[in-house]
Amino acid sequence: MNIFKILTDIEKIDSEVFERLEHVSRRSVFNTFSKKLAAVAVPTVVASMLNKAYAATPGAIAVLNFALTLEYLEDEFYKKGISTTGLIPASDQAIFTQISKHETQHVNFLKTALGVSAVAKPTFDFTAKGAFADVFSNYKTFAIVSHALEDTGVRAYKGQAANLMATEDKPLLEYALQIHSVEARHASVVRRLLNTRGFVVGAKGWITLAQGSPAAVYAGDDNLVQGGVNLGGLAGKTNEAISEAFDEPLTKEAVLAIAGPFIV
Repeated sequence: MNIFKILTDIEKIDSEVFERLEHVSRRSVFNTFSKKLAAVAVPTVVASMLNKAYAATPGAIAVLNFALTLEYLEDEFYKKGISTTGLIPASDQAIFTQISKHETQHVNFLKTALGVSAVAKPTFDFTAKGAFADVFSNYKTFAIVSHALEDTGVRAYKGQAANLMATEDKPLLEYALQIHSVEARHASVVRRLLNTRGFVVGAKGWITLAQGSPAAVYAGDDNLVQGGVNLGGLAGKTNEAISEAFDEPLTKEAVLAIAGPFIV
């Protein structure tokens, strides 16, 4: 085991990891490993370091594992799509290759943050039990599933933010929000692609009312009440435009119902 590589890899994902270890310097950590530890103890100490750096409540661990499961799903979906010869046109390869790289980094970060508490990657059925039987042979189906996964991810992260607001979990909330904003960019890009490729005519980079398929992904996104104020019929604004200005969260239960068919 190359402990120096492990620590370097961790620092690539989180440049502040040593500061989180009560301002322990890289050199002092290396010295500790080199002078005081037998090789057999290294995995235990690494786990201890990460648990200390990313200390979280049991509730936060559950939230991050929920997020990790969704990231596993997206990561493997894009890897399989990119590696399927003839599926993605050359004109769109760069889009999905970049999204794939982001999803891989999200998985790496969440696994590092969770350490030994990270859930194992499930086995996936990307046809969703036959609902998308041609997902890796029909580019239109692949793009539609992509946009549904991304829109679900955005609403899922939003739905769990409140569960990471405990004082000891706030650093993890910050990281979750950093992933959330990138997922939103993915969703916007893919939604626009649906329109430009003629897959969903009139598709925009944002959600209008609760329009979209599968319907469960967009349920409740036609809400017009914000901050206790009903904005419906706001002077000079249509309900469509008002709904586009706000995204609604999805509960964990709703997300699991959507993602469930993709998990064996």
